[in-house]
Amino acid sequence: MSAERVQRGAVRLFADRGYAATGIRELGKAAGLNSATLYHYAGGKEDLLVRIMRSCLEELLRAATAAVDGSDDPRVQLARLIRAHVGLSALNPLTARVTDQEIRALTGANRQALLGLRDDYESIVGRVIERGVRTGQFDVADVRLAGLALLGMCNEVANWYRPDGRLTVGDVQDRFVEFAARVVGTAPATRAELGPDQEPVRLACEPVDPAVETRQVT
Repeated sequence: MSAERVQRGAVRLFADRGYAATGIRELGKAAGLNSATLYHYAGGKEDLLVRIMRSCLEELLRAATAAVDGSDDPRVQLARLIRAHVGLSALNPLTARVTDQEIRALTGANRQALLGLRDDYESIVGRVIERGVRTGQFDVADVRLAGLALLGMCNEVANWYRPDGRLTVGDVQDRFVEFAARVVGTAPATRAELGPDQEPVRLACEPVDPAVETRQVT
């Protein structure tokens, strides 16, 4: 038994039933543990949710930082951001959905800490859009609204992408780069401009899908 296995069971329940409708006994049953042992591995129910959400948001932040490094061109930075977000959402759909939908369930310091991580990520996206407007490369009337539109578009991938569908993750990334360029009123960066892709990772808390193979991040 491992903490990751407990988290994977929790992610599936939270995604299927919602955090509020999932009891501690159901979490223990999903992991094959009694309540006392579950607390040993995961702490309380909210502690478990925090660990899951933190892993997702920290990976988004890591990927976003890597996406904007190495280029001062807002077109390139935006395309890299979109590809990274789409990749994470496609390979970790249940974790991404829980992270997007259940922040309302957090309380006190937990809520503030996770909102801070989310705000840090969103600010990276916002600064790229602002830079594009400032340099005349983007045509955006409302930077904040454009950022929310792009983030919502990428988050939604977790709700419909299927690894056995007609599009690969790379296909979706390519299309979404084109869509994002239209939102900000510019031409999409080419693959040659983008350079090597970041490899999307499967989070340790994401329930294993044998149809998709990738490396794990803890």
